[in-house]
Amino acid sequence: MLLTISMASFVAWVYLIGFRGSFWRSTQVLPVCVPTRAAKVAVVIPARNEAASIERSLESLLRQDYAGELSVVLVDDGSTDGTGTIAASLAKDARLKVVKGLQLEDGWSGKLWAVHQGLAQAAVKAADYVLLTDADVEHRPEHISTLVSKAEAEDLDLVSEMVRLRCETLAERALIPAFVFFFQMLYPFDWVASSTKRVAGAAGGTMLIRRATLDRVEGVTRIRARLIDDCALAKEIQSAGGRLWIGHSELAASQRVCANWRDVGNMIARTAYEQLDHSPWILLGCVVGMTFLYGVPPLLAFLANGLPRGIGLLTWGMMAGVYQPTLRRFRRSPLWGFALPGIGLFYLCATVISAIRFHAGRGGGWKDRVYPARPAA
Repeated sequence: MLLTISMASFVAWVYLIGFRGSFWRSTQVLPVCVPTRAAKVAVVIPARNEAASIERSLESLLRQDYAGELSVVLVDDGSTDGTGTIAASLAKDARLKVVKGLQLEDGWSGKLWAVHQGLAQAAVKAADYVLLTDADVEHRPEHISTLVSKAEAEDLDLVSEMVRLRCETLAERALIPAFVFFFQMLYPFDWVASSTKRVAGAAGGTMLIRRATLDRVEGVTRIRARLIDDCALAKEIQSAGGRLWIGHSELAASQRVCANWRDVGNMIARTAYEQLDHSPWILLGCVVGMTFLYGVPPLLAFLANGLPRGIGLLTWGMMAGVYQPTLRRFRRSPLWGFALPGIGLFYLCATVISAIRFHAGRGGGWKDRVYPARPAA
């Protein structure tokens, strides 16, 4: 029995490593480029209580080394910490417009309601490309040029990047690289870019989208209630025949701080159950699958004997090895690879907490808002 379990776990990791789009490589990075056409770009930033980061984020966008016409629209989504005031202090630059967001309408998530209002602004309607980005992201001067160059050179409808996430506190060092690793496992970047795999993924920190494509999918109205809005929008674009690309950014970084384990847990719990379509049965499968993938190898290594123990050790080593490219990206010790089973357990617990909160009417809580259920589209 133990031999069968150990072999099944080993084969599962062989499949993931060898046949799931080489998700673990972490090599999809855009080289710095200048586009051949100076397309009009409009940046839309939904912001709610982002006083700690909004000035640096906006200034980095206004300092872009971009030859084309650039405009920036920030939608202040009911902030109570002075976010709108800080943004308005920079509005002496005519390229920046600060919009006071309207009261949240029923059936919308707060972020998408703010994005919807931003997309309705005249400068955004007239743009060739719209860059959706978060209020905590700081952009290097060549970032927009590089994104537009990629979109223009390969006729892409969506160019998205996983911005470099902060990895300084103990909780961040332990858990944030795994966030990227698990995201790549769910949405292998090479498969997203493939015309045959039909995997739709995107990272909300950087999403450069053709305006014509946004119009074709009716902006964000079709996904108005989604909390995992980046991947939902990517799916709409792909379903409409759009071409996608996703990679890692060396030109944009998040300033958001996860000071402790609870902060990271809440970040995961906000959307984890939505990822499972709010299904208890899918949750049960997730619990079984995650336990099998991440729990069985170390248990066999410590508790079994003979061949099952050897296979458990080998599988654990494979798991640690495949995590190394992500750890190198975050400049973390290779030894963190052997902690992946425990980290996976943390993510699993956060997913279960996400389900408990949802069924208790507290699902999707974020920025002082709670979304107990997904309204009908």
